[in-house]
Amino acid sequence: MTDSDVRIVSLIPGGTEILATLGLVNAIVGRSHECDYPPEILNRPICTQARLNSDTSSRQIHDEVNSLLQSALSIYEIKTDVLERLQPTHILTQDQCDVCAVSLDDVEKAVATLIDSKPQIISLQPNILQDVWADIERVGNIFGVDSVKVLENLEARVKICQQKIQGLSLDELLTVACIEWPDPLMVAANWIPELVNLAGGQSLFCTTGQPSPTLPWETLLTTNPDVIVFMPCGFDLNRTRQEAKLLTQRPEWEKLHATETGRVYITDGNSYFNRPGPRLVDSLEILAEILHPEIFQYGYKGTAWERL
Repeated sequence: MTDSDVRIVSLIPGGTEILATLGLVNAIVGRSHECDYPPEILNRPICTQARLNSDTSSRQIHDEVNSLLQSALSIYEIKTDVLERLQPTHILTQDQCDVCAVSLDDVEKAVATLIDSKPQIISLQPNILQDVWADIERVGNIFGVDSVKVLENLEARVKICQQKIQGLSLDELLTVACIEWPDPLMVAANWIPELVNLAGGQSLFCTTGQPSPTLPWETLLTTNPDVIVFMPCGFDLNRTRQEAKLLTQRPEWEKLHATETGRVYITDGNSYFNRPGPRLVDSLEILAEILHPEIFQYGYKGTAWERL
C-alpha cells in the first residue's frame, strides 16, 4: 500500500495526535467532532456528532450521559454518509471509555453499512502510560512508520522528570487530588495517578489503570490534600474555571489546606490530561510545574494551567 492509498478516519482525539506524531497527518481524511489538534486537521470532514448538549451543567451532562448509555444509545452519532463518501481504508477508534469517544461497537455497526470499502478498524485501549507507548508503536507498525524516535523522545522527557524529583524528601511529595468532574465529584484515574507520582506528588483516592471513581465530598474534606488540580474531561481552561465554582462556593472549601496555601489549580483537561496520546508527556510536565515550581519551568503556565 503506498502512502496515497492510505485513507484514515480518526474518531478519537488521542488517536489523531498519535497519527500526527508519526507524520501521518496527510493520510487523515476524516475526523471526529472532538479532534482539534494539531490545527492542520481542522479542515478535514467531521464524521461524528454529539447527541447531548455539553453547554448544560456538569450534573445535567452526567445524567444525560448515563441515560443515553442505559438506553444503549451511544453518546456520539457516526455520520455514515460522510464515512461512505470518504471511503477510508482504516478507522481509528477506542475501546476505553464510551463517554470519551465513539465506541468500537458503534464503529463496527457503521462500517457494516459501508458496502464498498471494508476499512480496517484499529481500536486503542489505553489505561496506563505504557499502553499509550504500545499504541504509538502499533499504529506505526500498521502504517509502516518507524516509531522508535518518537517513543525515545517521549520516554526521555519522562526520565528527565523522574531524575529531577529523585532528590525530594518524603514530605516534599505533596498529596494531590485531581478532579475529573465537579458534579458528581469524580477523581481522575487511568494514567493520571501515574503522572502525579512521576511529577513528584502522591496521588490520592485512585489506582493507576482503573476507571475514575466518584468521591464523597466528606472524603475530600477529611483527606485534606496538599494540592487540588481541576482537569474536567472535555473542558478547556475557561470552562474549568466556571465548573470549579461548584466546589469552591461550598462553605467548607475555605478550610481546605490546599485553599489556605493557595495550591488549587485549573488546567486545560481537554487538550492534555484526558487525551491518551503523546501530549500525556506535556501533561506530566504541567503537573511537575504545578507541584514543584522550584525545580520545573516548562512555560505551560497561563495557557495550559493557572492558579485558581
